[in-house]
Amino acid sequence: MAVKVLVVDDSSFFRRRVSEILEQDKDIEVIGFAVNGREAVDKTNQLRPDVITMDVEMPVLDGISAVKEIMASNPTPILMFSSLTRDGATATLDALDAGALDFLPKKFEDIARNNEDAIKLLQNKVKEIGRKRLSRFSRPTTPPASAPIPPVSAGTTSRPAITQPDRSFNRSAAPATNIAANTRASGKKYQIVAIGTSTGGPVALQTILTQLPANFPHPILLIQHMPAAFTPAFAARLNGLCKIKVKEAQQGDRLMPGVAYLAPGGQQMLIEGRAGNRTLRVFEDDSARITYKPSVDVTFASTAKSFQGDVLAVVLTGMGADGRDGARMLKQAGATIWAQDEKTSVVYGMPQAVANAGLSSASIALEDVANRLVREIGCG
Repeated sequence: MAVKVLVVDDSSFFRRRVSEILEQDKDIEVIGFAVNGREAVDKTNQLRPDVITMDVEMPVLDGISAVKEIMASNPTPILMFSSLTRDGATATLDALDAGALDFLPKKFEDIARNNEDAIKLLQNKVKEIGRKRLSRFSRPTTPPASAPIPPVSAGTTSRPAITQPDRSFNRSAAPATNIAANTRASGKKYQIVAIGTSTGGPVALQTILTQLPANFPHPILLIQHMPAAFTPAFAARLNGLCKIKVKEAQQGDRLMPGVAYLAPGGQQMLIEGRAGNRTLRVFEDDSARITYKPSVDVTFASTAKSFQGDVLAVVLTGMGADGRDGARMLKQAGATIWAQDEKTSVVYGMPQAVANAGLSSASIALEDVANRLVREIGCG
């Protein structure tokens, strides 16, 4: 079954370009267009697409406001397009908070090696989040009669996203049980936590990190596939929401307890030094053989070399298999690996790759990860 897409943008050129790219893939069907956020809300209600591609800046109703209304009236996976600027990054993060699942720069060639890779990147993102919709949600064969769309109050902060079961698209689903409350700590001692993620990661990381206590006793490495223009804004946002400190990693940063270091977009993050004086090496990587910058594999491998088995690594939602090879090195060194479960992953690619390779010791729902971390680390 083809993934049905609604393309939303006030630029006729961009609407046409996105449509042409998507329909090169036989598994994708563009079923409609909208030229502003208000029309996007109305057409979502009428057409019931599997995925919406949405511009951030539009007349009549902007993309963020449109996302909020769509998520309140007819929750649908949304892929945002935005500019690679500080304002664009902030707006994109606002859109993710409002309920969008993923994003791409409007010039998405900027994060791909060539035009063919850029085309595949867009197609694959649309199919992945569209399949999430198709696999989990049944839709009526005939759209319901149009009805007034309830307004979203100015104070609304809820985020009805796939990754948060109490506010899921599938509102009839029973709430997930708190497995973490019944799970005993292993008794293993750790020195560091490393978390890798991609599609769906910003919301997943926010969900986990905001639940950690201020006295969290170890440094945390965060590897999120994200453009360079976005990571400073994302780190600042997390820092403002969390009890622990969150910062974008910089060359020479000393690893400190209770601090989470976000790998900068477009660069790699490694660990240098010896026990008691370990620092971060952050550098631009021109290697053509490494697709992701930052790469979960690269940071996991460095962490394994530096900390051996004293590592608790978590692989969260994301496309592809980045993290599997690094998790294998960690596992061989004696580290503990956890993977997010399929149900709460926006895209189950990365955690599935780790689980299928037999590297993870637990498959955990997103809402349970923080509790499990606190219990396992022993800082609750």
